[in-house]
Amino acid sequence: MTARIAVLASGGGTNLQALIDHFQGRADAPARVELVVASRPGIRALERAERAAIATVVLGAGGDGELARALEEHRIDLVVLAGYLQRVPDEVVETFRGRILNIHPALLPGFGGAGMYGIRVHRAVLEAGVRVTGATVHLVDERYDEGSILAQWPVPVLPGDSPESLAERVLRVEHLLLPAAVEAFASGGDLQSLVDPCAFELISNRAPAPGSIARVAAATCKPSS
Repeated sequence: MTARIAVLASGGGTNLQALIDHFQGRADAPARVELVVASRPGIRALERAERAAIATVVLGAGGDGELARALEEHRIDLVVLAGYLQRVPDEVVETFRGRILNIHPALLPGFGGAGMYGIRVHRAVLEAGVRVTGATVHLVDERYDEGSILAQWPVPVLPGDSPESLAERVLRVEHLLLPAAVEAFASGGDLQSLVDPCAFELISNRAPAPGSIARVAAATCKPSS
């Protein structure tokens, strides 16, 4: 059975596009994007959905129940937050507990929590002076960025990085990690195998504190020829 995905977005929708490109049109896909929910009108994510012939809903003044009704009407199995800046109502969290995924542009539990999104995260990473950041896919619960971690992919912080250059490097990883994590989750696969052997070690439980991250590539890893 193919899982029906709803993607919640608040902006440009590049992670949404990565999911569309990964799943749509594949006969063997374990999931498909069937609904895009926007927190406001006029965002690029809506254009991407319409171009792919995916149903859309723009949340308005309907209260917390509006999102729940949209998910029910479209028979959604799995919810993915991709740059969604609104709090998910408790009713939705409870109904979809264990079936809401979010991607965060840092190695949680570091640099997460209320107000930590977008360029703010990358600015905080640089201000902290850490040498490794990354992307995290995790389950969503009632507290910001505290749900169980499913997969992480580290990204180096390079000398001379600005928040913008670091954001661009992390975003490229997000576009790889999120579709792979959603597919593994939807098909019951092994999320441990998502990262290339030559990447930093995948952390599948809790990441270390940002100041103590010292993951390196495996000593046996050989560059591809």
